[in-house]
Amino acid sequence: MANKILIVDDAAFMRMMIKDILTKNGYEVIGEAENGLRAVEKYKELIPDLVIMDITMPEVDGIQAVREIKKINSDAKIIMCSAMGQQAMVIESIQAGARDFIVKPFQAERVVEAVKKVIG
Repeated sequence: MANKILIVDDAAFMRMMIKDILTKNGYEVIGEAENGLRAVEKYKELIPDLVIMDITMPEVDGIQAVREIKKINSDAKIIMCSAMGQQAMVIESIQAGARDFIVKPFQAERVVEAVKKVIG
């Protein structure tokens, strides 16, 4: 059975790129969200095996969304991705509960490697 993944990014083309990488590698993308608020709603609705979450988004950012999702399910598996690979944001993401961090622009191999590391 394919692992079910939720992709969260405010840029539609980024969601499309990530979805393309994942589906080509046998993963199933069961949902997409354009901000942290929708990410939390979609998480409750779809219960994905993994969430790939952008940090910088309108309304609710990725780090806040991670905290909210972790309240729903403390075992939630989340990988953060952002163009801003600043140390402070990486640390804050991990402290909030993210399992890994991908910096944009990313290589397909790095995305797959992170997903395999987190969900096997």
